[in-house]
Amino acid sequence: MSDVPSARRPAGELEAEVLAALWSARQPMTPQDVQSALGGDLARTTIATILARLHDKGTVERTRAGRAYAYTPTVHDTAGLAARRMHTELGREADRSTVLARFVSDLSAEDEQLLRDLLGDGASGLDPSSSGPDSTPTPGTPGAAGS
Repeated sequence: MSDVPSARRPAGELEAEVLAALWSARQPMTPQDVQSALGGDLARTTIATILARLHDKGTVERTRAGRAYAYTPTVHDTAGLAARRMHTELGREADRSTVLARFVSDLSAEDEQLLRDLLGDGASGLDPSSSGPDSTPTPGTPGAAGS
């Protein structure tokens, strides 16, 4: 028998560990670099597969580094990752207004007020870095129509 644990890790846990390693490195990392940063418990091929999946999702960029790729995160923290996931889910639906309306209707009073505050005054409460590829145009602004 092998020494493989019988229970699987929760979905997304390995991706989160790999992203945490990339975020802490602050420089592009190869699968071997990530493996070392995580303590070497995972096979390099497992890490390479996770990195390829993150690349397919747009969560990391890759550049050639010899015979391998070196990966850099396109989101820089868990909040950016959550925002990207929300944007991806919104993009899957043709009826964006209904999706947004249902999302807002399920918010707590505090979250609804926070959203109103962020969208008020020309969205002055938004992080200035939110104008990048992870951002979603605010309804009524250029780029939002027909999205």
